[in-house]
Amino acid sequence: MDRRLDGIRILVTRPRERAEELCFLLEDEGADVLSLPLLELHPPEDPRPLASAAEHVQRYHWVVFASPSAVEAFLEALRLAGTLDRLSRVKLAAVGPRTARAVEGYGLKVEAEPHEGTGAALFTALRDVLGPEDDVLLPAAEEGRRELEDGLRDLGVRVTRVTAYRSAPAAVEPEALAQLAAAPPQVVLFASPRTAEAFVEGVGREPLASAKVVAIGPTTATALTQLGIPVAAVAERPTPEALVDATVRAVHG
Repeated sequence: MDRRLDGIRILVTRPRERAEELCFLLEDEGADVLSLPLLELHPPEDPRPLASAAEHVQRYHWVVFASPSAVEAFLEALRLAGTLDRLSRVKLAAVGPRTARAVEGYGLKVEAEPHEGTGAALFTALRDVLGPEDDVLLPAAEEGRRELEDGLRDLGVRVTRVTAYRSAPAAVEPEALAQLAAAPPQVVLFASPRTAEAFVEGVGREPLASAKVVAIGPTTATALTQLGIPVAAVAERPTPEALVDATVRAVHG
């Protein structure tokens, strides 16, 4: 079998358990994969708004999820509130296929999912079906982008944003830094702007000097460019399969 990434050292800037499918796909293509956790996820500092939203979820017409982590956090809040069954009365939207799969993994139906996994693309998908009479719940990361929320508010939609989780830079182990120095990656994959920032803060730019950098989507690519990091390829969709294809393009041109 022709393995498109045979022997290529690739750094995945996420915990392996949160990028398991991606790591397996890369390894199937022959890559030597290193996983480096750069962010830690934490509950909200004040859990009450999330708990209240979960308790009264039936009040909303739509719940919009921006990430798989938001799905997990909100479904856990529903479980704790004893209101999981009420979610069936609400329409659900997801930013991108990974988030949609996370929703569907709970046996739930996604009513709106754009081809491009960005908040702007989901806004385009929703703007013709939402109006001033609609109440939308947006459980999101504390530091998450506001473009979707702002766009919906401009339409007159009533948006309730609650912090579902927050991320913080993880301590990078000295052993991991030594491994990067001894065997620099040929490709580095980034799946969010926050991860790119954490890499520069916790690891530095040196491992990127001779590496091809691949972004999961345009938002992450823009963040990398603003950090002064050249982007070799951008995934056409925010999926593990598309990220592997983008990696192949970066390596082989």
